[in-house]
Amino acid sequence: MKKIWKTLFVLTMAIFQVACASSDKAVKKGQSEALRQLGEAYMSQKEYTKALREFKKAEDIYPDDHLLYDDMGLVYMAKGSPDQAIENFNEALDIKPDYTPGLNNLGTAYMEKEDWQSAIKCFLKAKDDMLYLTPHYPLTNLGFVYYKLQEYDQSVSYYKEAIELKSDFPKAHHGLGLTYMAMGNYEEAIKSMERALEVAPNEAQIYLDLGKAYKSNNDFNKAYQSFKKAESLAEKPPLKKQAEEEAQNIWNLK
Repeated sequence: MKKIWKTLFVLTMAIFQVACASSDKAVKKGQSEALRQLGEAYMSQKEYTKALREFKKAEDIYPDDHLLYDDMGLVYMAKGSPDQAIENFNEALDIKPDYTPGLNNLGTAYMEKEDWQSAIKCFLKAKDDMLYLTPHYPLTNLGFVYYKLQEYDQSVSYYKEAIELKSDFPKAHHGLGLTYMAMGNYEEAIKSMERALEVAPNEAQIYLDLGKAYKSNNDFNKAYQSFKKAESLAEKPPLKKQAEEEAQNIWNLK
């Protein structure tokens, strides 16, 4: 909370200083940016309603900021409203068509709605932007989309391409493991998920899925240990309960 108040003080001073500028447009833009940054501070604390209030104030002052609409899209995604997220991501891209992070975000919103073809179009365009610093994001998202479409060879190809660019990206290794699981290749699934845990050792969901891979490969001792680890790390009750049940099922087999 101290961080929010400190940010609020700094940004309030920034608004005051910008208000001394000669250009009315510059004043409004500066005030809007200050409010957007305050909203981003609330976002970092997962206070999404407060963040949205600041973003709306910023929009009223200066509605031509693509970063503002991208932020609002992310807030709506966090609040479980993909339709409103899509509207805002598109607004950001109308203002700045070459804003590739916003294009990738738009794809994730379509992915949330299971509009796979619209998502694919976004991710393909994003990954081909030669100036985009994180192409492993849309590549990994493409891997997930083709996994959901049960086009597993295509999924594996995109996940591997993402890993070639960013070898320590746990989401890509985890997704690749899930794809190998779906293909019945449990040994490769285990290798991929173990690699994911090397770089993300506190992810309960990965431990849960690794446990399932061990179980499918008839390695029940490792499966039990992995499920128990997932149970100990899980913060969300449904995930904790699932891990507990999986561990108990393995125990009953002994």
